[in-house]
Amino acid sequence: MEQFAGFAIPGVPYGCTYAIVAVGLVLTYQATGVFNFAFAAQAYMSAFVFTLLTEHEHMPVLLAFFLSVVVLAPVVGLAMDRFLFRKIPNTNTTAKVVTGLSLLVGIPALLPVLFGNENLYNTPSLVFNPNVVYFHLFGSPINGIYMSTIIVTAAVLVAVVALMRFTNLGLQMRGAVESRRLVQLDGVNAGGVVAVAWAISSFLAGLAGVLLAPIYAQLQAQDYITLMVGAIAAAAWGVLRSMPIAALVSILIGVADTVAQGYLPTGSVLYSAVLPSLPFIVLVLALLFVPGMRSLDDAKDPLSSVDPPLPPRITASRVPQLDRIIRVLWYALLAGFVVSMLTWMPQNWENVFNSGLAFATIFLSITLITGMGGQLSLSQATLAGVGAFTAAQLANHLGLSMLVGGIVGAALAAVVAVVLALLSLRLKGLGLALMTLAAALFFDNTIFSQTSITNGQVGLALHHNWATPLNLINSNGHEFFIVAMVVIVVCVLVILQVRKGTVGMYLAAMRGSETASSGIGINLTWQKISIFALSGAVAGVGGTLLAIQQTVANSSQFNYQLSLAFVVIVITTGVGTVEGAIQAGISFVVMQQLLTYLPARFGGTSLVFVLFAFGAMNYAAHPEGILEFQKRRWTTRFERLLFKDKDAGSGLNPGGPTVPVSAAPGGVVVPGSSGGDYV
Repeated sequence: MEQFAGFAIPGVPYGCTYAIVAVGLVLTYQATGVFNFAFAAQAYMSAFVFTLLTEHEHMPVLLAFFLSVVVLAPVVGLAMDRFLFRKIPNTNTTAKVVTGLSLLVGIPALLPVLFGNENLYNTPSLVFNPNVVYFHLFGSPINGIYMSTIIVTAAVLVAVVALMRFTNLGLQMRGAVESRRLVQLDGVNAGGVVAVAWAISSFLAGLAGVLLAPIYAQLQAQDYITLMVGAIAAAAWGVLRSMPIAALVSILIGVADTVAQGYLPTGSVLYSAVLPSLPFIVLVLALLFVPGMRSLDDAKDPLSSVDPPLPPRITASRVPQLDRIIRVLWYALLAGFVVSMLTWMPQNWENVFNSGLAFATIFLSITLITGMGGQLSLSQATLAGVGAFTAAQLANHLGLSMLVGGIVGAALAAVVAVVLALLSLRLKGLGLALMTLAAALFFDNTIFSQTSITNGQVGLALHHNWATPLNLINSNGHEFFIVAMVVIVVCVLVILQVRKGTVGMYLAAMRGSETASSGIGINLTWQKISIFALSGAVAGVGGTLLAIQQTVANSSQFNYQLSLAFVVIVITTGVGTVEGAIQAGISFVVMQQLLTYLPARFGGTSLVFVLFAFGAMNYAAHPEGILEFQKRRWTTRFERLLFKDKDAGSGLNPGGPTVPVSAAPGGVVVPGSSGGDYV
């Protein structure tokens, strides 16, 4: 018993670190209606500024705490509410998730740009001295970090529960989450109430960040993101409603982790593979067996039906004369690009565009799963990694060409996607996003971490003979460009045919209303499995192309951070069209190349994530994507200029055919069986 207690007691403060974040997540969701994926980034931001002020500017601890937590954190929360989340309807889950992910990706990348790339160490403790052991419990030393986390967690839990359950402000917060318009009819300033909620939850994020920073030897955003996953698992068991349950499950996760570390043999597979995945396993179990997680995205606002529908894609409504001109110009641009790549393009830019084609193929899988299927997946980079590592291993052990292995890898990625679809059949929106995030994290910590599969951080270096019969790995890259163009054209044609066919119409109906679709006989299960499988196969092909182009298959190319970034990039550019995915891939690598010409002080290639994160902020105002918004804007101008028609700028085509349009949940507009892309 004493041995068990010795293993379990250290898990209590460890679980309290999860509990602080879990309580903050539940508070934000209950008070604002937003599952704040940016909570970890906010915590890291306050810890970053606090450490910078105390260690480099030698500012007193209390003053640094006041500036970084009491001032900075609430101000950032108020800005997030005012300029981002307030513009998003309560029912638009996709927009909320994407906006939160953009902040999660962008804030950690922005801080080094603003304050420098210097590593930060030795964050001072806020309450108790971490180097002092205050007493022993069953032989376990209780130091300052343990004391701080336990006491602050208890205080935060009591204060927040009292606020939400026993105050008029808490009642108004819960009412504003369901319908701000109804609360306003009762004379309550709903905007002010939600702003206060954002300020309080952001203060908790900053407090958690500063409180937990001394635990880590070096301050890194990755540690906070990993910590948040355990907090998400605990919050899920509380159905994002019960703070006491979230806190209790957090502590149980911490205790289970330390007890397992004590009893499991260090050389066993359970210790090296399963134990690091414990929070992800707990999250998956919550998503599968907690009934309330299936209804998180059910519309609660009785006035949501009065929101105006989103406009159709401009390709379905612009005048035929301009449509023909754009078609000719697009094919001329494509021909010019192909000729340039095969003749005068410099080698460094040729490699950039080749990489862009590989990324564009991966991004097409997001067009399938989110743009056509209406399913928000956060594991597409993981599926790309499955394809890449499968192809590399087959080449390594059987001597197969990467092109042949890529086909097998695509099939295996499709199988993994189908398994994920089966696990997610009853989930949608936020629940599906959390399930796919858990899958990506599980692969990162369990599958891709195995040296026998990925060769660790070094990765699997590709050899020239693996790319036979063509010399795809060479100095000029012409052969790779031709193969990549063929692959991407085939993928685009398949996607367009699926969109125009019966499956595309079924998916459009499913996006509009799953209940109505089921009522007219559409098999929703089969449709979901089909679109997951197809998107997984396309992602696997794209992953193989990326590995060939970069001559290595490395786990860092396919980690969960890139899955999050990929979703932000594609949805920001335009997830409803194949054109948006291709331009997202090219823009991603071109911006990375251009940023290499800037001094390292400005963040280098990491700044590209900051730029796309800021671009994603426009998604709240323009959910069709930047590309589609700009196309509509410039088409309207050209119609007025070229055709002198006072009605042309309205985006209507009175003489043209009527094109059915369906709006996907989360604001993605996808056309019906006509009006396709010019790609």
